[in-house]
Formats: sequence, structure tokens, C-alpha cells
Amino acid sequence: MSVLTASSTAVRTTSRRAGGGGLHRSTVMGRTGALALALVAAVICAFPLLIIVITAFSPQTEVLAYPPQLLPSTWTLDNFPGVFDRIPVGAQLWNTIQMSVLVTLLSLVLDSMAAYALACIDFRGRGLVLGILVATIMIPFQSLLIPLYKMLSEIGWIGTMVGLVIPRAADVAGIFLLRQFFVSIPRDLDNAARIDGASEFRIYWNIVLPNATAGLLTLGMFNFIGNWNDMIWPMTMTNSADDRTLTAGLALLNGTEQGIIPYGVSMAGALISVVPLIVVFAIVQKRFIEGVASVGIKG
Repeated sequence: MSVLTASSTAVRTTSRRAGGGGLHRSTVMGRTGALALALVAAVICAFPLLIIVITAFSPQTEVLAYPPQLLPSTWTLDNFPGVFDRIPVGAQLWNTIQMSVLVTLLSLVLDSMAAYALACIDFRGRGLVLGILVATIMIPFQSLLIPLYKMLSEIGWIGTMVGLVIPRAADVAGIFLLRQFFVSIPRDLDNAARIDGASEFRIYWNIVLPNATAGLLTLGMFNFIGNWNDMIWPMTMTNSADDRTLTAGLALLNGTEQGIIPYGVSMAGALISVVPLIVVFAIVQKRFIEGVASVGIKG
């Protein structure tokens, strides 16, 4: 009996080891496959930026050469002075910074206040208000351009920074995003503060906001990038090149010169526009990714 018991134990141990080895191999293969897919996706996403960089430093003759080649035989900086000759880059870059920063700051304040009311304050009709706000997301923004233009024109805000910033100062998507963060915060915290006599603003400022920094950073990054890259809004609400943002000004670079589109100059302008975004994202990428991940978990 002891011999049979020992042999059966050895067989079970061997089978466990074999099964464990197969599981380990499958785990390694799964991770390798996921890493390969992530690498392919990264290459696909980075390829347009690579084309921008190569074209920006390529001579115009080689950009239009056929058959096309990925890398130029000679590298040049001649496209960058062409950008500054065609558009007021300094003024437009400053307008872009002002608009992006001001809209981001105002939206963080207004969106967070509205989200706090919808998440932490019990009032009659709260669900109806939230439903109406979410329903407005389905309205195409382009359909509002003409009414907004007429409204801003009547009050003299066309071509002004105030006219660019104020209509973008609150966003329904931002309110909904922050509400999801605020709902995840335990209600015991704000209820205890109310019992202690804290005002709603103090609860909002000292309790809710410090526990939603990831959500605020995520929304701020989305707003900053979205307003930096927006072309339709500043192009519609401004009349001169000096009042436009850099993204809207880049549209002026697509004009032809003797029937030839200056692709090198256009890509140089696009590179000038995208570099600040890359720098900002590199600084906040860790918290930004944490915020996006937490949205997926909590939502």
C-alpha cells in the first residue's frame, strides 16, 4: 500500500508540474502577444507624426518626387522660415496659449461645480437635469456655429479673446466625467462634514476636489488638447490672421504657390504646433493615464 501511495503521489506531483509549466508558457505567450499588438498599435499611431517630421525637414523637390521615398537624401530647415513668412506665428501661438489655458481653467471650475451639485447634493429633479445635459451631447456642435456667431456679433465679441473663451467655458462631457469621479467618493465624508456644520462650498473645495485630482487632471488635459487643436471655432469667430490661433492659422499654409502646394511648409507649421502638446503630455502623462484608467474602472 505504501508503494502504491508513493507512486500515486509522484504521478500527481508530476502532472501538477506539467500543468504548471503549460500555464506558465501560455501566460508568457499571452503577454508576448499583447506586447506585440501594443507595439504595432504604437507604430501605427506614431507613423503620421514621423511623416510630419520627415516632410518638415525635406526639400520641396523631394517631397513631390515620384516615386516617393521615406527619407530625403538631404535634410533642410528652409521650410520653417516659410511658416513665419506666411503667418504671424508668434501672435497666433500666444492666442493659442491664452485660449487653451483660459478655457481649461474656467471649465475645470464651472464643470466641477456643476458635477458636485449633480453628484453630492440631493435635490428634486436631479436625474432629469442630468438626463437633459447628457442629451445635449447629441447636438452637433457645427449646428450651433451660426447662432453663436450672430450672438457674439451682436455684442461685439467677434475677433476677441473673450468671444473665443466664454462660449467654451463649460462642457457637458466634462460635467459628466467629473460627476462619475465625485459619485465614487464615499458619501460619508461629505455627510460627516455637513453634520459638523461645513458649508457646501467648503465640502466641495476641501473634501471633494482633493479626492478627484486624477479626474480634474484628465479633464484639464482633454480640454487643453481639444482647444489647442481646434480649428473650426477660432477660424469662424475671428476675422484677421493676428486674432486666430495657430491651428486655424495653419489652414492658410495650404494655399498654392504657382499651382504647387507647399507640403514642407505646412508640415513645418504642424510640427511647431504639436511640439508644445508633446511637452505638456510628457510632463503629466502618468497622472493622465491613471485618470483615464480610473474612469474606465469607475464608469
